[in-house]
Amino acid sequence: MEDLLKAILKLRNINEAKKFFRDLMTIPEVKSFAGRWRAARMLDEGIPYKEIEKETGISSATIARVSQWLNYGMEGYRMVLNRFKKK
Repeated sequence: MEDLLKAILKLRNINEAKKFFRDLMTIPEVKSFAGRWRAARMLDEGIPYKEIEKETGISSATIARVSQWLNYGMEGYRMVLNRFKKK
Protein backbone atom coordinates (compact mmCIF):
# COMPACT_ATOMS: atom_id res chain seq x y z
CA MET A 1 0.00 0.00 0.00
CA GLU A 2 2.85 2.38 0.78
CA ASP A 3 4.19 2.06 -2.77
CA LEU A 4 0.76 2.96 -4.16
CA LEU A 5 0.55 6.02 -1.94
CA LYS A 6 4.04 7.10 -2.99
CA ALA A 7 2.98 6.73 -6.63
CA ILE A 8 -0.08 8.91 -6.01
CA LEU A 9 2.11 11.58 -4.46
CA LYS A 10 4.17 11.67 -7.70
CA LEU A 11 1.14 12.89 -9.70
CA ARG A 12 1.57 16.52 -10.75
CA ASN A 13 -1.89 17.58 -11.90
CA ILE A 14 -5.49 16.50 -12.49
CA ASN A 15 -4.75 15.23 -16.00
CA GLU A 16 -2.01 12.92 -14.70
CA ALA A 17 -4.31 11.77 -11.89
CA LYS A 18 -7.10 10.96 -14.38
CA LYS A 19 -4.74 8.87 -16.48
CA PHE A 20 -3.21 7.06 -13.51
CA PHE A 21 -6.48 6.25 -11.76
CA ARG A 22 -8.15 5.18 -14.99
CA ASP A 23 -5.32 2.71 -15.64
CA LEU A 24 -5.31 1.58 -12.01
CA MET A 25 -9.06 1.03 -11.60
CA THR A 26 -12.11 0.01 -13.58
CA ILE A 27 -14.66 2.70 -14.42
CA PRO A 28 -17.08 1.36 -11.76
CA GLU A 29 -14.30 1.52 -9.16
CA VAL A 30 -13.44 5.11 -10.10
CA LYS A 31 -17.14 6.03 -9.90
CA SER A 32 -17.44 4.33 -6.52
CA PHE A 33 -14.53 6.29 -5.04
CA ALA A 34 -15.79 9.52 -6.59
CA GLY A 35 -19.24 8.87 -5.11
CA ARG A 36 -17.80 8.32 -1.64
CA TRP A 37 -15.86 11.58 -1.86
CA ARG A 38 -18.95 13.43 -3.05
CA ALA A 39 -20.96 11.93 -0.18
CA ALA A 40 -18.30 13.05 2.31
CA ARG A 41 -18.49 16.60 0.97
CA MET A 42 -22.29 16.60 1.09
CA LEU A 43 -22.36 15.15 4.61
CA ASP A 44 -19.93 17.86 5.69
CA GLU A 45 -22.40 20.42 4.33
CA GLY A 46 -25.17 18.86 6.45
CA ILE A 47 -27.12 17.43 3.53
CA PRO A 48 -29.47 14.61 4.61
CA TYR A 49 -28.80 10.98 3.64
CA LYS A 50 -31.91 10.72 1.46
CA GLU A 51 -30.87 13.71 -0.64
CA ILE A 52 -27.32 12.36 -0.98
CA GLU A 53 -28.70 8.97 -2.01
CA LYS A 54 -30.99 10.60 -4.58
CA GLU A 55 -28.29 12.86 -6.07
CA THR A 56 -25.43 10.35 -6.11
CA GLY A 57 -27.17 7.01 -6.54
CA ILE A 58 -25.04 5.45 -3.82
CA SER A 59 -26.69 3.32 -1.16
CA SER A 60 -27.67 4.54 2.27
CA ALA A 61 -25.33 1.86 3.71
CA THR A 62 -22.37 3.38 1.85
CA ILE A 63 -23.40 6.87 2.93
CA ALA A 64 -23.55 5.63 6.53
CA ARG A 65 -20.05 4.15 6.23
CA VAL A 66 -18.71 7.40 4.81
CA SER A 67 -20.39 9.28 7.65
CA GLN A 68 -18.82 6.92 10.18
CA TRP A 69 -15.35 7.42 8.68
CA LEU A 70 -15.92 11.16 8.37
CA ASN A 71 -16.81 11.46 12.05
CA TYR A 72 -14.87 8.65 13.72
CA GLY A 73 -12.23 7.52 11.24
CA MET A 74 -8.58 8.46 10.95
CA GLU A 75 -9.52 12.04 9.99
CA GLY A 76 -8.46 11.65 6.37
CA TYR A 77 -11.74 12.97 5.00
CA ARG A 78 -11.72 15.83 7.50
CA MET A 79 -8.12 16.77 6.66
CA VAL A 80 -8.80 17.04 2.93
CA LEU A 81 -12.17 18.76 3.40
CA ASN A 82 -10.46 21.38 5.57
CA ARG A 83 -7.81 21.93 2.90
CA PHE A 84 -10.50 22.52 0.29
CA LYS A 85 -12.18 25.04 2.57
CA LYS A 86 -8.97 27.03 2.98
CA LYS A 87 -8.73 27.68 -0.75
